[in-house]
Amino acid sequence: MKTHFSFKHLLFLGSAVLYSLQSSAVKNPVDYVSTLVGTQSKFELSTGNTYPATALPWGMNFWTPQTGEMGNGWAYTYNADKIRGFKQTHQPSPWMNDYGQFAIMPITGGLVFDQDRRASWFSHKAEVSRPYYYKVYLADHDVTTELAPTERAVMFRFTYPETKNSYVIVDAFDKGSYVKVIPEENKIIGYSTKNSGGVPENFKNYFVIYFDKPFTFVSAVSENNILPNETEVKGNHTGAIIGFATKKGEIVHARVASSFISPEQAELNLKELGNHTFDQLVSNGKAVWNREMSKIEIEDDNIDNLRTFYSCLYRSMLFPRSFYEIDAKGQVMHYSPYNGKVLPGYMFTDTGFWDTFRCLFPFLNLMYPSMNLKMQEGLVNAYKESGFLPEWASPGHRDCMVGNNSASVVTDAYIKGLRGYDIEVLWEALKHGTNTHLQGTASGRLGYESYNKLGYVANNIGIGQNVARTLEYAYNDWAIYTLGKKLGKPAGEIDIYKKRALNYKNVYHPERKLMVGKDDKGVFNRNFDAVDWSGEFCEGNSWHWSFCVFHDPQGLINLMGGKKEFNTMMDSVFVIPGKLGMESRGMIHEMREMQVMNMGQYAHGNQPIQHMVYLYNYSGEPWKTQYRVREIMNKLYTATPDGYCGDEDNGQTSAWYVFSALGFYPVCPGTDEYILGTPLFKSAKLHLENGKTITIKAENNQADNCYIKDMKINGKSYSRNYLTHDQLMKGANIQFQMSPKPNKQRGITEKDVPYSLSFE
Repeated sequence: MKTHFSFKHLLFLGSAVLYSLQSSAVKNPVDYVSTLVGTQSKFELSTGNTYPATALPWGMNFWTPQTGEMGNGWAYTYNADKIRGFKQTHQPSPWMNDYGQFAIMPITGGLVFDQDRRASWFSHKAEVSRPYYYKVYLADHDVTTELAPTERAVMFRFTYPETKNSYVIVDAFDKGSYVKVIPEENKIIGYSTKNSGGVPENFKNYFVIYFDKPFTFVSAVSENNILPNETEVKGNHTGAIIGFATKKGEIVHARVASSFISPEQAELNLKELGNHTFDQLVSNGKAVWNREMSKIEIEDDNIDNLRTFYSCLYRSMLFPRSFYEIDAKGQVMHYSPYNGKVLPGYMFTDTGFWDTFRCLFPFLNLMYPSMNLKMQEGLVNAYKESGFLPEWASPGHRDCMVGNNSASVVTDAYIKGLRGYDIEVLWEALKHGTNTHLQGTASGRLGYESYNKLGYVANNIGIGQNVARTLEYAYNDWAIYTLGKKLGKPAGEIDIYKKRALNYKNVYHPERKLMVGKDDKGVFNRNFDAVDWSGEFCEGNSWHWSFCVFHDPQGLINLMGGKKEFNTMMDSVFVIPGKLGMESRGMIHEMREMQVMNMGQYAHGNQPIQHMVYLYNYSGEPWKTQYRVREIMNKLYTATPDGYCGDEDNGQTSAWYVFSALGFYPVCPGTDEYILGTPLFKSAKLHLENGKTITIKAENNQADNCYIKDMKINGKSYSRNYLTHDQLMKGANIQFQMSPKPNKQRGITEKDVPYSLSFE
């Protein structure tokens, strides 16, 4: 019997299949994740500066295929042709580079160790890269490599050809390492000390590897010299090679774990693999990612937006990484990256607060507060062990970026209701950080003497980025004041921070309507040019930094002459050609990334300006926020290897998209407010840890309908340009009506405007 299908029937079936896939994606969001987003990067131009991290959420150890040379911060680049090994990594970014690293590489044929000679051609067509599973065919060796991680361990599955010369290389890398082969146990142990700074003198990452096939060949390696029948070596650059004969299609497993505490703890960490088969570990890892990602349930017709959203959500759940381990008694322990001791309690690392205070930590406070509770405990420990809160940790204090934004991270968590850790210790830590600086790091406040005396960091005292520091210290002081007020601290203790929160005014130039550096006599920089990069600013120029008054937009509006002038200044950011300022200093990738995006001086690839488009909500033109936010999401984010417009710094740039796609954003962490943007999807459900659900529906939400015509919360009309944390925590039913035309009557009254310090 013949069945005839019309073209219309085929379209219907295609739509049904697509809808089925979308429904499935809501239940299995990890299926939409690409771990390769952002990997098509290089020193000169970042499209993310990421690597495919195969890991569990906030896991201690990540694994990645290694295409770059040993020590190269660009460990994996999409345009590379060869894989040199599979590396355990703790790298937060190529600029910070790596630590706790070693590599494993299966080979066949000739006996080699050198990273170039062992490297194999591969193709992305023969590569599967998931958050919980990685697989690739190594063409030169005819070996398929697969790996499936837990938080501190991983299982490899190697599928070999028929040959008498199958091997596995273990490369412990240079800068100090040790390897020992124990043939009678099918085992290799060792440690690596290779790092990029921020570690105590006794730092080691201990590893253990068990194979399920006996060795017929054993060799230690020292400085690329293969030493047959030697089983132990210690030196600058060590490794090992074990070998065996294999049949066609024979599978060999390697069970691997590491520890920062001890070799014995590495063995304990290996127990995370349990008695699970490789396929069970893959299934378990997928379930973990789905469990965490399903807390945000998206429905939409645009499959590309779903892919971008869940890929960004994946990146938002990697850092800060867990840096603690579970001892034989089941107790939480950590090796301190601050004093080198093994101590009880939580520790997290690999995050730069300069980036992540903006919306990554607020995102955790909204959706994963139990994780940030542990992170706050980790900050208590960091302060006790070093006398400072870290501003950029990897794994200990590092010298990177500006500001004292630990104040924001601590304050936002407490304001959002996190409890159960020693907030009094953190209060003392925040106050301490305002009057000191840890030399050689970003911790504390560089230039605090000038700032505390003059109300700004002067530009003629040998401290660069002085305007940027002043602006961030002022916001940080507001955060400390806000926390102190919440804690009930007396006015005599906290009023100084409220006063200093207005210090942003001290670097505002009234004629230029921008932030400009001053010397210690109060004289503004006579050579100032608004488009000049760096110098008095940090990875940006005055157009980027002049809007960094998160806590007092109304005060900034007043300085600029009112809402009309303020909006003109913000509009100007998108009008001034991006090529201007390119000659002001040596080229850095952030400059090039702004230039090629063709959005004027708007530099979304770097963090200082990422909140700016939301400020129209404070100045009576919220529809401009809606237009710009949708433009940025559509133009600057994709789920492709070049899917970012700059560094994806520890989840911040991804979390911006996650928040913005939901329709709101935390402009000022430390308040309880989320500022409205424009929802990207038809509907979203946020399943909160307290059991409540936030339902967001956007009627008539199409590609060109970026404007909010009307809004209701729990059935009642709502005109304000912000949502409160309390509203969301109680569960909320949020309904948007979208339109292709702006509603210029909505969100324009005084009661619709979000918080500013000037309103107190």
